[in-house]
Amino acid sequence: MNTASANFSDSRGTNNALQSSAQEFQTSQGGKRPGALVISLDFELHWGVRDSASLDGRERARLLSARRIVPRMLDLFEEFSIHATWATVGLLFAQSRTEAEAFMPTCRPKYRDSRLDPYQETIGAGEADDPFHFAPSLIAEIASRPGQEIACHSFSHYYAMEPGQAAEEFEADLVSAVAMAAQSGHTLRSYVFPRNEVNPEYLSILKRLGIQAYRGTEPTKIKEARSFDRQQRPHRRLGRLFDSYLDLCGNQTCLWPRDGRLISVAASRYLRPYSPVLQPFEVWRHARIKKAMKYAAERGEVFHLWWHPEDFSYHCDENLGFLRSVLRTFDSYRTQHGMVSVGMAEIHSTQPVCTSEKELYELV
Repeated sequence: MNTASANFSDSRGTNNALQSSAQEFQTSQGGKRPGALVISLDFELHWGVRDSASLDGRERARLLSARRIVPRMLDLFEEFSIHATWATVGLLFAQSRTEAEAFMPTCRPKYRDSRLDPYQETIGAGEADDPFHFAPSLIAEIASRPGQEIACHSFSHYYAMEPGQAAEEFEADLVSAVAMAAQSGHTLRSYVFPRNEVNPEYLSILKRLGIQAYRGTEPTKIKEARSFDRQQRPHRRLGRLFDSYLDLCGNQTCLWPRDGRLISVAASRYLRPYSPVLQPFEVWRHARIKKAMKYAAERGEVFHLWWHPEDFSYHCDENLGFLRSVLRTFDSYRTQHGMVSVGMAEIHSTQPVCTSEKELYELV
């Protein structure tokens, strides 16, 4: 990266989501926390699939549909007063190819599989002619809405558990991501590892560069952090599919953290996109989410739902309709149990008040 060093304490980019008072999350019943809904989205456009999907006509149509769905999703969040964390690939912040190249690290991952190398990707001059690799206008739209946190999804969609890459390359990637975001006026506080490749050896790097919270994996064997080819083995894929409709792995909620160190806000459920083939089972998919969310609401725990905006590219109305039903469920628990909506950085920023021996989050 041939730009000036990033100012990691830059406050210009404090996100709207962090303006909420910690008092909002306190309750009057012995200092116990309310249940919480955390939503995180992996915003990546073509950077997330460039190793497996060529930028042909079908892929371009999918990504353009994803761009159109983002404002509709934001409208829905605003309607239900939902806070969300948008983990964004750093290259999407760039205003131009020149700016993207200026922030690229000189120390780059040496993946054993050369297809994973993002720096061989051909990109356009900027968002106007290449809306598949640039998205500064969409990032600005997200940041302008109440309760939306701009977070980090690495600079280059970095794969932290793939053979060949190393810690110094991960750190260089994160330095570039933080600097690129700061250039646009955003301070990154939360991190989502691309493809959920959570490498515990890299957590100290996150902390050193100002990250306060990261998304941990769901606490079950079929969803634990692994290289992507191991994640894609048939028995794990089948298990994850079934768990979206049937209770195979439990509620997978986590506790509020108890102090200010780097925390894992563990995922609870991937919001699988609508499938016409599985349409008869949509009521099961909703019931699976509803049960876990109710468990969190009643016990003062955290239910963390995540997906990619790009997942809604096909069957847009069906996906938004299902999301609306999920948010209605949350709204009912907000009324009944005082459940709150918070972003990942908010989980860290509010002062914890409850304790328990049950710990499903990690502290560093």
